[in-house]
Amino acid sequence: MQIFYSDTFVLPLPAGHRFPMAKYALLREQVVAAGLVEPEALRVPEAASDAELMLVHSPAYVGRVIAGTLSRQEIRRIGFPWSPQMIERSRRSVGATIEACRAALRDGVAVNLAGGTHHAFADHGAGYCVFNDSAVAARVMQAEQRVQRVAVIDCDVHQGDGTAAIFADEARVFTFSIHSATNFPFHKATSDLDIALPDGTSDDAYLDALEEGVRHTLEVARPELVIYLAGADPYFDDRLGRLALTKHGLAERDRIIFHYCHAAGLPVAVAMAGGYARMISDSVAIHFQTISEAAQWATK
Repeated sequence: MQIFYSDTFVLPLPAGHRFPMAKYALLREQVVAAGLVEPEALRVPEAASDAELMLVHSPAYVGRVIAGTLSRQEIRRIGFPWSPQMIERSRRSVGATIEACRAALRDGVAVNLAGGTHHAFADHGAGYCVFNDSAVAARVMQAEQRVQRVAVIDCDVHQGDGTAAIFADEARVFTFSIHSATNFPFHKATSDLDIALPDGTSDDAYLDALEEGVRHTLEVARPELVIYLAGADPYFDDRLGRLALTKHGLAERDRIIFHYCHAAGLPVAVAMAGGYARMISDSVAIHFQTISEAAQWATK
């Protein structure tokens, strides 16, 4: 199983910023320490090119990001201060999902240790998302004629509004988002399938809804590739989440998704997405569970 990482491209943030930049390096360190894959299977991805980004994002928006001419409002909406490092990290994170898709199509399962930037729209970023990695990767796979039909299964606690909007009129990409009904974004887009859950939803109710959603997605979409956004933020102690899943429940979530995809013979590219637990070690542990589960399915 190939694993792609971009934590060596650090985004400089002001002191006290609530984005958990440190979790990415901590996660890779845990993957290495556990020996989940051979060292050569851990790779730094190529940066996504302008041409790849513009399969999804408008040339004007890509140009403003690269030139550093985003407006104050655009920067505030993204939530990161502009810097050359922000551009490079964003490109690498998208590149990691692109390469994870190629590897999954070859090997069955592959992982991006970052990604899941689902709040980025075609013409603007938002919610700590500059470019939409899963949307760009889906378009690149189609442009390279590797697949035609893609399903995005988004299990971040926040709705994948950017992805839903980008593919609103695209029948070949099915978007499924299971998320908190009351959480950010407060104005929801319309996915092909949305399951919006009340505050405090715990393991059993979540997993029942998820299983129904996955079954529906695979039956209706008939995808050739699944991109799975494995957010750690449905966790009960997440600072930005409003659901109440345990680590055990989140591990079961992963098992359900890999089980159904494996049973259907579908390759899965995994991106980590959000995770803002009060203890950063909890977010890292939840993401590590996902990668461990992916590694098990990679051998089946």
